[in-house]
Amino acid sequence: MSSKKSKEKKDTEETSVASFLDKELRPLSWEAYIGQEAIKNNLNILLKAAAERGTPPEHVLFYGPPGLGKTTLAHLVARETGRNLKITSGPAIERVGDLASILTNLTAGDILFIDEIHRLNKAIEEVLYPAMESGVLDIIIGKGPSARTIQLELPPFTLLAATTRVAMISSPLRSRFSGGVFRLEFYTEAEIEEILHRSAKIIGVELKGKAAKEIAKRSRFTPRTANYFLKRARDFAQVESKPLDEETVKKALAMLGIDEKGLSPSDKKLLEVMADKFSGGPVGLGTLAAALSEEEATIEEFNEPYLLQLGLIERTTRGRTLTSHGYEHLGKKIPVNLQKKLI
Repeated sequence: MSSKKSKEKKDTEETSVASFLDKELRPLSWEAYIGQEAIKNNLNILLKAAAERGTPPEHVLFYGPPGLGKTTLAHLVARETGRNLKITSGPAIERVGDLASILTNLTAGDILFIDEIHRLNKAIEEVLYPAMESGVLDIIIGKGPSARTIQLELPPFTLLAATTRVAMISSPLRSRFSGGVFRLEFYTEAEIEEILHRSAKIIGVELKGKAAKEIAKRSRFTPRTANYFLKRARDFAQVESKPLDEETVKKALAMLGIDEKGLSPSDKKLLEVMADKFSGGPVGLGTLAAALSEEEATIEEFNEPYLLQLGLIERTTRGRTLTSHGYEHLGKKIPVNLQKKLI
């Protein structure tokens, strides 16, 4: 076997292992799913009631920032009900025919999970309405005056959907999630620590001392981020032949550019640009994105939620502004006008 083929095989195996690990870290039971207690309790009632009636559960929408467990909840609902789970995403359904093909291939009781459902276009949404509400699929054959509609009966199914941008989902679609619209909340540091100890056991490492606490406080209150930091700290400890303790975690995350509050290099750059180029703001999203050479959506979906939660920036009607905490985190002097507001 040539060295090129050997490398390609090795890369494929490493990708498969990484994918396998991510799947292994996903909880397989309600007991193993830590946090989101209100949602779990509501889903428990919904699923038990549906099982007693002998009907599929009603349609449910999950929303919230990335990495909080929306997809995991869909897998758990499928396991709890013993039903087949079919997975797709909003961007993957490009035409009405794509959705029609998916729906007509469902069997009775199947669960259809659509991730990033806010990215469905209007025409596809309108086909989904009668499917969710009446269990029928309306297909238009032909064009113009000779066009006619035929109606296909669909097997009973449950639609589970997830989105990071619930405001982009139209009211008619949102109202058809009769099983509930649930917001996933950020996790507490204690919950993240519990998740980390569980993940450490699965990947076969031991977290010593305050290692879990050190990762948790930098994890942006998000399990996906916490597990990512855990795996990178494990790699560092392995290569350096060191125990996976607090000091090792600090060194590993420092290499990634993650500071003590969990801010990434792009977060810190955003704060610095606001302070240095725009005198702390207010500055519009478009202007800020141009100054950072970054997409507006990335700032809105990745950087802003965490910075807002920490109180480092504020969103006002005139734009984004840097708070006194933001200046303090950068180690910069708080402007006089901001000091006066604090008095």
